[in-house]
Amino acid sequence: MGHRTSLYDTHVRMGAKIVDFGGWDMPLHYGSQVEEHHKVRQDAGMFDVSHMNVVDLKGANVRPFLSLLMANNVDKLKTPGKAMYTCMLNAKGGVIDDLIVYYMNEQWFRLVMNAGTRTKDLAWLDVTAHEMGGVNVLARPDLGIIAVQGPNAREKVYQALGEALRPATEKLKPFFATNVGELFIATTGYTGEDGFELILPGKAAPYSWQGLAEAGVAPIGLGARDTLRLEAGMNLYGHDMDETTTPLESGLAWTVGWDPASRNFVGRDALERQRAQGVPRKLVGLALEDKGVLRDHQKVVCGAAGEGEITSGSYSPTLGRSIALARVPAAVSGGSGCEVEVRGRRLAARVVKFPFVRNGKSCLD
Repeated sequence: MGHRTSLYDTHVRMGAKIVDFGGWDMPLHYGSQVEEHHKVRQDAGMFDVSHMNVVDLKGANVRPFLSLLMANNVDKLKTPGKAMYTCMLNAKGGVIDDLIVYYMNEQWFRLVMNAGTRTKDLAWLDVTAHEMGGVNVLARPDLGIIAVQGPNAREKVYQALGEALRPATEKLKPFFATNVGELFIATTGYTGEDGFELILPGKAAPYSWQGLAEAGVAPIGLGARDTLRLEAGMNLYGHDMDETTTPLESGLAWTVGWDPASRNFVGRDALERQRAQGVPRKLVGLALEDKGVLRDHQKVVCGAAGEGEITSGSYSPTLGRSIALARVPAAVSGGSGCEVEVRGRRLAARVVKFPFVRNGKSCLD
């Protein structure tokens, strides 16, 4: 038996197929993964992401602490509630984890980190906090997270959880958060759709989940969550990046805060060297031209440029074709053709920009 969120019994009652996910017993789907995917793109769906690692950082030195550990520049966070996506790197520039940082005030920043990296993340934070001083690292396993995503997500949250939430959140811009009582409400997500991520006491999660279900928000499992994030061109830790890859070769160069040059964050020297020498490989999108399904670790043959590998691949329910993220030689150009080895056959594919889908519509030419 793995770890279980406070919503585990609710998932079982709703008929979820439970699978192991990084040591957690989580719902894969509640019947049809494809229908769940379409529900999010066309209406609203909810995900239990309570397995994610919520960490509150408090104290006088939190900002310089994060400036040292994060590749993105947290000094850009000036407005209370503003959020930032960033990577936390090792000395070689490899990605220890990717996460979201929320700035609440000068004494309080909140992190939402991956579940599978929980142990090493907390160890890294604790050691650095001890060395620096003035930072209290507080893990929050008492909290749950329900992500409600889709074009109708906001209205259904108000219907389920109360109109009292509307004044504080209706005009909340993307990548912002606010507190309403015990609810921490953020306009972040992992699907490319509008909606909220609700961080709340774990004991209150089943009640809120039930209210959302009664308002017509469909429960969504890990299967659809993966195809939705892939269509949105969002990286998955352990697949599209890890400690052996840098942000520059993982499609995440935009998350590196180079300015000011005096900010010496962990991994900067390695990234500077790689940038000066030229990145040897990069992350690109692939759209399959032939019939078949793209999967992780399939070989990508890029002609004279060399070979690469699919890091995330699946059938796209929105597009009706297979798509993938792949790490290929840096010389590969956008729009060029390539071949993917699938069960002993080479299938034609095209290098494309990602995201593949935005606001429920295709971004492919």
